[in-house]
Amino acid sequence: MLGFFDGNTVTGLWNYAQHFAMSQNAYTDTYGPSTPGAIAVISGQNNGAVNVVGSGSTVPDNAGGLSLIGDTDPGHDVCSSQTSQVMLTSKNIGDLLNAANITWGGFMGGFNLQTMNENGSTGCTRSTFSTLLGIPDPDYVPHHAWFQYYTSTANPTHQRPTSLAMVGSTEPTLDNTATPVHHQYDTDDFFAAVSSGNFPSVSFLKAPALGDGHPGNSDPLDEQQFIVNTVNFLQQQPDWKNTAVIVTYDDSDGWYDHRFQKPTTSSFSTSDFVGGAQGNCSATDGSSGPGIGVNGATVNGRCGPGTRIPFIVISPFAKANFVDDVQINQSSVTKFIEDNWLNGTRIGQGSNDAADNSIMSMFDFTQDVSKPRT
Repeated sequence: MLGFFDGNTVTGLWNYAQHFAMSQNAYTDTYGPSTPGAIAVISGQNNGAVNVVGSGSTVPDNAGGLSLIGDTDPGHDVCSSQTSQVMLTSKNIGDLLNAANITWGGFMGGFNLQTMNENGSTGCTRSTFSTLLGIPDPDYVPHHAWFQYYTSTANPTHQRPTSLAMVGSTEPTLDNTATPVHHQYDTDDFFAAVSSGNFPSVSFLKAPALGDGHPGNSDPLDEQQFIVNTVNFLQQQPDWKNTAVIVTYDDSDGWYDHRFQKPTTSSFSTSDFVGGAQGNCSATDGSSGPGIGVNGATVNGRCGPGTRIPFIVISPFAKANFVDDVQINQSSVTKFIEDNWLNGTRIGQGSNDAADNSIMSMFDFTQDVSKPRT
């Protein structure tokens, strides 16, 4: 079983696990910290990186390109570090949703640079006081901002949507200009849009840093406050009967235990140590094969799966008090979106979406949801 803080301390997540469905066999797509994990959830592909500033978070892939293996900020974001930035050249799930004219959005805490917090902070330095740190904690974390790494879905200037009605939709007057919105918003925009009756079909939410569950800037109590407030809000909406919430994590650096899973994707860069020696990530029984890059070649830098992460499905259609043992990875989230909205269309370009298992075993769509569980 997956270990976490006891239910008397973190009541929210325990209650969700008991009333809905969870996986005890979910893993990151690759080894690495937050940025590769955030990328895996939306694209299943960490190859195809291009260094914009610096090079410390990428490794040569042995096919003439680069794979992203570390934390770095997205290129050209006005809030990004001036010493470490990367862009990615593959497609992501946003591209597929755009092509199918499905409403969607990436909602990041702190993304609206026009908001002023109670402490007077605004812009890229907008912050919330952290009792954990004893100092203000920046709300927006660029290296967590999934879609900002792709030119097709980046909003580098944090341009605001023209109206709440346009949240989730392509902005015809802006998205072909130098200041596109590209479906990227603040978490506050999600709650405002849904409250106004505009509920995007697919939404990715990342809490402000104080509530994102990352050790060093958050803790499980602050984390569960954001999760519980979000779920409570959604359960009060008319569309709750048709909603599924997936709670999962971008890396293994969290407040939960980390079970090892032998690699099924090998890598032999100088940054690989999983095989017991530098330059080796492979299963000892020889069962792992090399990763596939964006151009179809075998590449280094895709060692995985990584270590175990929590994964909870909260929905009227989720099985009750159910623990699933089907092995899934982060890009199983991508696969679920593709299967539910896109008739099984895959990203391609070496994405793990095709190979990773489905999360459908955590649902029972025969349930009567006329009076959905809450």
